Amino acid sequence: MATWNSRGLRGSALEEMVNRTNERYLEKGLALIQKIPTPITPVKMDKEHRRITLAYFEQRSTVDYIGAVQGIPVCFDAKECVAETFPLQNIHEHQVRFMGEFERQGGIAFFLIYYTAKNRLYYLRYAEMLNFWNRAKEGGRKSFRFEELDPSFFLELKGGCFVPYLEGMNLDLERREALDK
Repeated sequence: MATWNSRGLRGSALEEMVNRTNERYLEKGLALIQKIPTPITPVKMDKEHRRITLAYFEQRSTVDYIGAVQGIPVCFDAKECVAETFPLQNIHEHQVRFMGEFERQGGIAFFLIYYTAKNRLYYLRYAEMLNFWNRAKEGGRKSFRFEELDPSFFLELKGGCFVPYLEGMNLDLERREALDK
């Protein structure tokens, strides 16, 4: 059983930016994306500050977000990375399986990776992540480097907090259509 503590708050800056972006996309009628909460069982509480200091995850979470964009099912996970190398141990086997099944059902699955030191945001397509994942499974690198990423899928943060992932998704769909031809 996994334990939650303050380390579980990593990624909360990106998460807040994505949550605000989702609100704007909903207001504009572009997308309906919801944050999927991870059920926890509190073990220790800080009663003075009314917060949980130790808890256990009740079950494994699949992805952070799920919903629909213009009729297309979408799921994604948001990750922050402080270094130029992203360790694949930050992506879990059950997430890879879920996202693969999601795509087989006609949905779009991806990761948003925020490189905090560079202030750069990347739309990591499921197929691209799977290439890195399979490389690791075959004995290769257990991570991927910033310079290995497709420059087309870097997203510019707008207004310092707006995460334009629909731009990445649009390019993803265009690439898929080109492959299908």
